[in-house]
Amino acid sequence: MNSDSSISPGSSLVQSTNEPDVPQVRLKGEGGRLLLLLPPETDVPSAPTWTDVWQQLKHRLMAGERFWQPNTPVHLMTRDRLLDGRQLQTIADALTEAQLFLKRVYTSRRQTAVAAAMAGFSVEQQSPVAHFNPPEVGKALAEPLYLQSTLRSGVEIRHPGTVIVLGDTNPGSSIIADGDVVVWGALRGVVQSGAAGNVNCLIMALRLEPTQIRIADFVARAPEALEQYQPEVAYVSSGAIRIIRAGDFSRDRSDTKP
Repeated sequence: MNSDSSISPGSSLVQSTNEPDVPQVRLKGEGGRLLLLLPPETDVPSAPTWTDVWQQLKHRLMAGERFWQPNTPVHLMTRDRLLDGRQLQTIADALTEAQLFLKRVYTSRRQTAVAAAMAGFSVEQQSPVAHFNPPEVGKALAEPLYLQSTLRSGVEIRHPGTVIVLGDTNPGSSIIADGDVVVWGALRGVVQSGAAGNVNCLIMALRLEPTQIRIADFVARAPEALEQYQPEVAYVSSGAIRIIRAGDFSRDRSDTKP
C-alpha cells in the first residue's frame, strides 16, 4: 500500500487564527508528498519562537481530521529557521507518535543542515531564493558543508556547494554536491560531485570504495578493492571518470593540459 496515496495535492491542515499576520506551522499535501512547513525565523514580523513552533506543531498533529495514512513520510521544510539536533529529534519523535516519520530535512541554514546530518537525518541545503530565481550562469557555490560524523545507511546529503566529511560514509548513504566531495575516511556510499553540471569538480577520499560514483552527468562503477588503501581522486578526463592516487593527481592533470 502506498502510504502517500491518501494525500490530496494542494490540501492543507491550517488552524484558523485571530492573528492572520502571525506565521503558522502548516501540514500540507503537495504532489503526493506530506510537507511540514515551519514559519520563517528572520525578516518576518512576530516570528514565532521555538516554543511557539513546538506548541503549534503539537496542535496540528492532534487536532482535526487527519488526511494521511499511517507511516507516511514527512518532508520537513525549515526554511531559514535555525534548529539544533535536539529540536530536530523532538520534531521527529512527535511525528512518530502521530504515526508519521521524518524522511528529509530541507533548510537554507548551514547550521541546521549540519545538525540534521549529525542527528542522522537526510538533508538538503537550499539557497534562500532557490525557488524564486532561475539558476544563474557562473553563480558562486554555497559555503562548504563540514560534517564531523559517520554517515549511516539511508542518510542522504544534498548541498549546493562542496561537502567535506570527517569520517566514513557507509553503504546505503548518499552525498550529492554541486561542488567537490571530500571524505576524510572511507567512502562506501553513492557520491556525486558537480551535480549542477560542473565537470571540473572532484571526489576525494582516503579510501574510495563507492557503490556508485558520478561527476556531473558522468557515471562510473566502483573501483576494485585494493589490498593497500591510499588516498585517491576521481575526476573527469577525456570524456570519462578517472580515479588515481592523490599523489599522482597534480602530475596527471598537468600532463593532460593542452
